[in-house]
Amino acid sequence: MQRQKRALAIHDISCFGRCSLTVALPIISAAGIETTVMPTAVLSTHTGGFTGFTYRDLTQDILPIANHWQELELEFDAIYTGFLGSFEQVDIVAKIFDMLKKENVLIVVDPVMADYGKLYSIFPPNFPEGMRKLCQKADVIVPNLTEAALLLDAPYHDGPHTPKEIDDILRALASLGPKQVVVTGVSYDGIHLGSASFDVNTGEFSYTGETRIEPMYHGTGDVFASALVAALLGGRTLAQANEIAVRFTVASIARTKESGTDNRFGVNFEAGLAGLKDLIASLSA
Repeated sequence: MQRQKRALAIHDISCFGRCSLTVALPIISAAGIETTVMPTAVLSTHTGGFTGFTYRDLTQDILPIANHWQELELEFDAIYTGFLGSFEQVDIVAKIFDMLKKENVLIVVDPVMADYGKLYSIFPPNFPEGMRKLCQKADVIVPNLTEAALLLDAPYHDGPHTPKEIDDILRALASLGPKQVVVTGVSYDGIHLGSASFDVNTGEFSYTGETRIEPMYHGTGDVFASALVAALLGGRTLAQANEIAVRFTVASIARTKESGTDNRFGVNFEAGLAGLKDLIASLSA
């Protein structure tokens, strides 16, 4: 039997709201991948639309966990990071990359820090500089268009965009260091919404879009990035992984819209977990 792959997800854990680790752990696991977690903080709910949430910072626990794993000589096929709440956490995660990175370990950074043209209010204006340094260590980065603009220190403007505009953004992001780049929230016509990718190694650009579904649901970026990681570890090309992640995320949004669930509660990805492995296998490399 083939060796089971192992991914490490470094995220906060929001106990309610379906985002971060409560999304990454089940989605990557459903693809048959052992998923190890490193919590950076524990919150009662995510911060989008909720007030009065509890927050426990776990920054001081992160390096001791990594040191213990080093003593155990644990190895990973991928390290996947999401929301990091401070410069200190960004610096610690960069050290962990150096500690645990070995040949053929895929480092995926989702630089969660902004949306809709604005940096999240909890971050200082210079936070993108720290996230840019982390992205330089990554093999794959998955920013949305706002985060892409901040990483590039470039102006942000709402779509629709032209394919050339998006291709130029992808190339510029790749110049930071990662060999594979995916940008989410891309629309060429204002009707369809999806993500675009660029693989430096092959020179291939790709785009997958589906009809836009309103309203905005919290946690969809984590659903997308987790499905992307699962598909990449499943041997799919970047373009294929991008398509799989879009299809899985849009299906999750659609069933949530149909049920009328409060958009703060995240999307119903759980109903699609049983088919995720087959979806990944359906696109042959």
